[in-house]
Amino acid sequence: MKTFLNLKGSLFDLTIPRVMGIMNITPDSFFKGSRAMADSNILLAVSAMVEAGADMIDVGGYSSRPGAKMISVAVEKERVKRALTIIRERFPDLIISLDTFRSEVAQMGISDFGIDIINDISAFGFDTGMFDLVAEKNIPYIMMHMQGTPSDMQNNPEYKDVVNDLLVWFAEKCEKLVSKGVKDIIIDPGFGFGKTIDHNFRILNNLERFHVLGFPVLVGLSRKSMICKTLDITPENALPGTIVMNTVALMKGASIIRVHDVTEAKQAIKLLGRMKAQT
Repeated sequence: MKTFLNLKGSLFDLTIPRVMGIMNITPDSFFKGSRAMADSNILLAVSAMVEAGADMIDVGGYSSRPGAKMISVAVEKERVKRALTIIRERFPDLIISLDTFRSEVAQMGISDFGIDIINDISAFGFDTGMFDLVAEKNIPYIMMHMQGTPSDMQNNPEYKDVVNDLLVWFAEKCEKLVSKGVKDIIIDPGFGFGKTIDHNFRILNNLERFHVLGFPVLVGLSRKSMICKTLDITPENALPGTIVMNTVALMKGASIIRVHDVTEAKQAIKLLGRMKAQT
């Protein structure tokens, strides 16, 4: 499995798992604690994550929670542009992932702010221009699986075999990108995106099987419904469950964990690293 990314000509090591902090410039993300609309709140939130040891920040201006409403490209661009301006001014060397499925927004992030990674929940399924952009720029690309769209993805999702179905889907997508010369691909199974709770747990229980694709695996489990519904709690009370799920993902070979709570994620990585050093 590939153990590094090429970030603007520098190798970014993934032999030790990395933490991606979540920065939502949206008023309606499912976890209230991740929302930051005011300029001062954006800076405070990013500063706190950087201080806690985040290896990268994922900035998004479009809520993809179940049932989320569509917003215009103009609104998304305005949110993203404002946030990236604030972040780049304070942290010019910070590794930034841009969470968008729109090639126009991604192009702006690359050309105006030098973003390092594109994080596309649709795997260029919603905007075919994204495929061409990634191929042209050869920028590291997070490819997530989702069945349906945010507005309908949880309406009775079905699979023959969820793990096998995702593996075939990813293999086809990766082959298309690799044929265009794209080398830095990251796989995200898309927990909670067009999956039942049982689907999510089956994917997590078989996460190591995704290594057959040859690319790093990112997981986004932080405070999600598979935790909340299983434990009958709200996202605000789901940090302990998130730590457990992230620890399982790390033990099964996740290279990047996308989280709201950076300190706890870094501690999990450090403790597991100490444990593995004794084998």
